[in-house]
Amino acid sequence: MTTLIFGHRSPDTDSITSAISLSYLKNQLGLDTEPRALGKLSKETKYILDYFGVEEPKFLDNVKVQLKDLKLEQVEPIKEDTSIYRAFSLMQDDHIKVLPVLDDNKKLLGVVTMKDIAMGIVNKNMYRISNSIESINSDLQGRILVKAQDCVDGNIKIASLYHETIQGRLTGDDVIITGDRYDIFAEAIKSRVKLIIVTGGLEVPEEYIKSAKKNGVSIILVRQDTFTIAKLINQTNKTVSIMNKNIIKFTDDEYLVDVKDEIEESKVRSFPVVDSENTFLGFVNRGHIINPQKKHVILVDHNEYEQSADGLRQAEIVQVVDHHKIGNISTSVPIDFTIKPIGCTCTLIYNMYKDSNIEIPKEIAGMMISGIISDTLLFKSPTTTDIDRRAVEGLNEILNLDLETYAMDVFKAGTSLEGFSIEEIFYRDFKQFEIDGHKIGVGQVFTLDIDEILDRKDEYLEFMEKAHEQNEFYLTLLVITDILKEGSYILFKSSKSRLIERAFDVKEEQGVFIEGLVSRKKQVVPNITKALEL
Repeated sequence: MTTLIFGHRSPDTDSITSAISLSYLKNQLGLDTEPRALGKLSKETKYILDYFGVEEPKFLDNVKVQLKDLKLEQVEPIKEDTSIYRAFSLMQDDHIKVLPVLDDNKKLLGVVTMKDIAMGIVNKNMYRISNSIESINSDLQGRILVKAQDCVDGNIKIASLYHETIQGRLTGDDVIITGDRYDIFAEAIKSRVKLIIVTGGLEVPEEYIKSAKKNGVSIILVRQDTFTIAKLINQTNKTVSIMNKNIIKFTDDEYLVDVKDEIEESKVRSFPVVDSENTFLGFVNRGHIINPQKKHVILVDHNEYEQSADGLRQAEIVQVVDHHKIGNISTSVPIDFTIKPIGCTCTLIYNMYKDSNIEIPKEIAGMMISGIISDTLLFKSPTTTDIDRRAVEGLNEILNLDLETYAMDVFKAGTSLEGFSIEEIFYRDFKQFEIDGHKIGVGQVFTLDIDEILDRKDEYLEFMEKAHEQNEFYLTLLVITDILKEGSYILFKSSKSRLIERAFDVKEEQGVFIEGLVSRKKQVVPNITKALEL
């Protein structure tokens, strides 16, 4: 199973570059992983990926359990020309109650159950047979004496009458069951019946074999008596004749939660699962609901449900690598949980490379150094540690970048707001927190063009008020960070008066500038937390 590695919603550069870098490391260590993105990439992140020639991670909508994630019940399928007798034998031998019927391209045609067989034998036309000579012979454990045609499709007749009585009653559309009645042989061959099944195992005289070949009549010799063959013959029909075509089936991309009720409420035990082209994949049943196979995920740069993929509680978290406060993520078993108070998740991953003695390619070094530069604002953020600086030094030995020039190019690419709506700007780096029982929403924008936002302050506040009410936030905050001035302007909507004043020791007015405020993680959230406690 492939393990998915991803950062938080509305991903920033660290969230994406750490997912890419950790995925490469895990794969080098023998795991099967893929980096994913939970949202649209920022201009800054796209610039970085293009600069180092790294492919953009695929978008991940959610991590809910899909049918493709389950270990589906595997049952050996049968073909549409498989006989009823053979299907029944397979069910008995393998102790199963349902068989999928597939065509030659493995496309699902229907299913056959024990009930279908029983009802088919009772309700279907028991006096007609349609199948290949080889299949009929195999089911009856006989020996083909004459094979005049590959397939037989005819009415079943047991020739137990006197020769005089049967004269004129046989046609070319008949299948005859008889013992060593040579007069019957002659009449059947003369009538050019489709097939003669000779019971009792006695050899047929050569003259009748020659005559049958000449007249295009097939002959099968069986050991059993006429009564036994009469009971078995209709079971040599094709399974497709009793197959259930009106079935409930699911596609592998459907979510278990969406089909759960239908599975639980139905009297059917197993449901076939197919792909988008109707190729049979296996069966899903009630056991999969009780103990589903969950998606395996690794979280980077976050550890809170509200910031993560939809359906995370349905997934199995196998590892967390983060540099934020401990959130509300919980697991049923112990996992590798790495959190350190440093400037960037990529710093942690860089040290994982060093600990594992894995060589770092240039493009991966580019990912990690870019993540650190972005998250620490090239060491201007108060979250920066000496560990981050040493990581950049080590990575730049591989890259030989002019750090100041490259960082400014990254910031310019990332801070351009051209072409973005107010909603896109507000949510481009947005995180939701639960602090002291209150829902807090904090968006942060890094820009070199502060006036682009402040000149439209009233429009932003109008949008924020709607977001505040719709999400039932206690505090909605937009932090507009000026990289050059190393501080931030803030817009807010609060359910508690003077909360901003107490949190940041400033006059509570929209667009107020707070010098030195650049880190949501180390300054904004801790300050709000303390203010809520007052």
